[in-house]
Amino acid sequence: MFERVEAAPKDAILGLTEAFQADPRPEKINLSVGVYQDENGRTPLLECVQEAERRLAAAPTTKSYLPIAGLGEYTAAVAELAFGAEAAALSRERMAAAQTPGGTGALRVAADFIRANLPGASAWLSEPTWPNHPQIFSAAGVATKTYPYFDAQSNSLDLEGMLAAIAKAPAGDVILLHGCCHNPTGIDPTLQEWRRIAEAVHDRGLLPLVDFAYQGFADGIDQDAAGLRVLARPGAEVLACTSFSKNFSLYRERVGAIFALAGSGEAARRVQSQLEKAIRANYSNPPGHGAEVVATILRDADLRRQWEGEVATMRNRINGMRSELVKALQDYHVPGDYSFITRQRGMFSFSGLSKAQVERLREEFAIYVVGSGRINVAGLTPCNVDRVAESIGKVVKA
Repeated sequence: MFERVEAAPKDAILGLTEAFQADPRPEKINLSVGVYQDENGRTPLLECVQEAERRLAAAPTTKSYLPIAGLGEYTAAVAELAFGAEAAALSRERMAAAQTPGGTGALRVAADFIRANLPGASAWLSEPTWPNHPQIFSAAGVATKTYPYFDAQSNSLDLEGMLAAIAKAPAGDVILLHGCCHNPTGIDPTLQEWRRIAEAVHDRGLLPLVDFAYQGFADGIDQDAAGLRVLARPGAEVLACTSFSKNFSLYRERVGAIFALAGSGEAARRVQSQLEKAIRANYSNPPGHGAEVVATILRDADLRRQWEGEVATMRNRINGMRSELVKALQDYHVPGDYSFITRQRGMFSFSGLSKAQVERLREEFAIYVVGSGRINVAGLTPCNVDRVAESIGKVVKA
C-alpha cells in the first residue's frame, strides 16, 4: 500500500533549512528559519537556563508522567507572565490551562477544541500569516478565512481593512491574532489600535485566539502583552497560546501552553475537560524538562531578573541589526526606502523582495530567504550584514 503514497511537498520554511544545510558554499547565510542567533551566528543557551538546569539536576525527583494538563506550577507562572500577576489572580477561577509541546502544540489543541466544541466555526487568519497556521487548522478540520492585515504600499498595518473584515465576520467564528512580533510582517498594532480591535471583536461576538510566541522580543515583557491583556478584559472569552522557544531559547524542549478564559468558573471547568480530552487523544501528556526549567526561572526572583536581562540583550541585538541593515542598504545605494524595517518588531521583516529576487539571492549569493520575502533579522550579524545588503542591491537593481 505504501507504493501508492505520494511525497508531500517540502515545508516552506524548514525545507529551506534542509537546502541550506546541503549547500556546500562556505559563504552561505540562512535568513529563513525563525531561530534567534547571536552576533556569532549561534543559538545561545541562556545562562539562567543553565543555572535552572543545575538546580534541577541537583534535586532530582521523578520521570513519571505529568498530568494531562501538565505541570501546575508552570501553567500558573506562565499565566502571570502573559496576563499579568493581578489579572491572572482575578481570572484564576474562570481560566482553563494546559501545558503543551510548544506553541504549535497549543495551536493544535486549540484547533481540535474548536472543531469539537464550536461546530461550524471558521478561523480567521491574517493575510499574510505564519505558513503553518492554515495547515494546523486544516489538519484539525477547521475551515479558515482571511482578513486584511498588511498594507504593502505603506509597509504598515491595514487597520481599517482589518476592522471592516471583523465587522462582517459571522458571530461565533474565531479570529487568530498575533500577540506581538507579527510573523511574517513584523508589524504590530499600537495600544490604541489594540483597543479598537478588541472592541470590534467583542461587538461582533468573535472568539479571539492569540498566538503569543515572542513575548519580550518587541518592546518588553509587559509591553508585549498589551494586546492580550486588552482582549482579556473582565467577562471576556479568550483563547491564548504561548511558546518559550524564542524568549528562553528552548527550541528543542518544546515548551508551550494554552489558556482559555471563560465567562464563569463552571464554564472554565467544562472547557478544561474538553482541552484535556483533546490532549489525551493527541499526545496524552506533555514533556517535563522544559516546563520545569521555565517554572524554576519564573518563580525565583534572581533568575527571573537574569532572564529578563538576557531577553533584553536578544531584543536589543535584533533591533540593532534592523538599524544596521537599513544603514547598509543606504550605503550600497539600494533603490527604495527601507526605513520601515526599523519600525517593525521581533525577529522578522517583510522586506518587499519578490519571489524572483529571493530565488536569485539563493542561487547566486547563497543567501536563503523565505519566498514571501520574509527575512529573519536575527540571522544577521555584524560580519554578514554588508554582504546581505550588497547582494540585495544587486538583485533589486537588476
